[in-house]
Amino acid sequence: MSTTSSHPNSGPSGAATHVSDAAIAVVIPYFQRQKGLLQQALASVANQELLPEEVIVIDDSSPIPARDEVAAVLRNFPRLKVRVVEQPNGGPASARNKGLDNVSPHCQYVAFLDSDDAWHPAHLLRAHAALERGNDFYFSDYFRIGQTKTVFEQTSGFRKDEHPALTDCGAVARYRGNMTEQILRANVIGTPTVVYRFKKFAALRFREEFVNAGEDFLFWLQLSTLTDAYAFGTTAEVTCGRGVNIHAGSGWGTEKSLDRLHYETKLELALPRLFQLDEVQLKRNRARLSELRQTMLKDILHRLANRKTINAPLLRKHLAMDPMLPLFVPSAAWHIVAGRLRSQAAGRREGGSR
Repeated sequence: MSTTSSHPNSGPSGAATHVSDAAIAVVIPYFQRQKGLLQQALASVANQELLPEEVIVIDDSSPIPARDEVAAVLRNFPRLKVRVVEQPNGGPASARNKGLDNVSPHCQYVAFLDSDDAWHPAHLLRAHAALERGNDFYFSDYFRIGQTKTVFEQTSGFRKDEHPALTDCGAVARYRGNMTEQILRANVIGTPTVVYRFKKFAALRFREEFVNAGEDFLFWLQLSTLTDAYAFGTTAEVTCGRGVNIHAGSGWGTEKSLDRLHYETKLELALPRLFQLDEVQLKRNRARLSELRQTMLKDILHRLANRKTINAPLLRKHLAMDPMLPLFVPSAAWHIVAGRLRSQAAGRREGGSR
């Protein structure tokens, strides 16, 4: 079901001066339990120095309906053109695909934004300038939830100063290198920073079988096999928020940790099947799988030792997907024993030094 909420192109009250609209469609998957988050995201779109042609909000059966959130924003920003598309809950990949299916024919580019994130005002202006220079894909630096350092600053495998600046585009550089290897080795592409040439890759969609993790990673990888024309914003242009997040509260031994480990393993198992990896990439993939298997088993042993609940259907599903997991039981058990022995030895040394 699709509804349209739009107003005449009068200037939005309280907004900054805007350049004329660009042929950009903004796709926002929406599922939130807290009021006001989508309003903040849409306000950041309305305050762009370059306004998009349209905004498509996909209401993925959200507990807080999108319609009321959109109506509240349009009262303050009547120039923003927003469509709400409603669908049964299918997860972020399904919602983004529904958004891509509804992009207007005249829109050349698509920008992604999550419903709890906010763009900085120059984001679309810089992205549009870079894409108009012949690049197919744009991303930028950004702040993860609660972080004071940006992703570029935290990633040792990415040096923004190694890439040539794009003149007359603001703080933008042309990516120089192998983007497929960059994504596999040290991915710095955040979904809400992405703007790409949709018309050229109109058939490309997110893999919906990766419901809770990896669907965006695989989308970027697929695109990297189709183009090498990348540009990126060298400063943070997005701040991520604290809405519904599959990884929130999913640290080791927590209720969600097995879910996270399951989907991360599923992603790593899929990479050699979906992409032609070289020997270095295959070695890294095998090492990552070994790490995930040991972590999964340590998590299970921790639950058993502390009488915590284990999601039996998920575990059966995981074993069917990764029958190699039981082979790592001795290694995982030894790591736990060795860790306890080290802790005990450290305690004795500390006690003897008093």
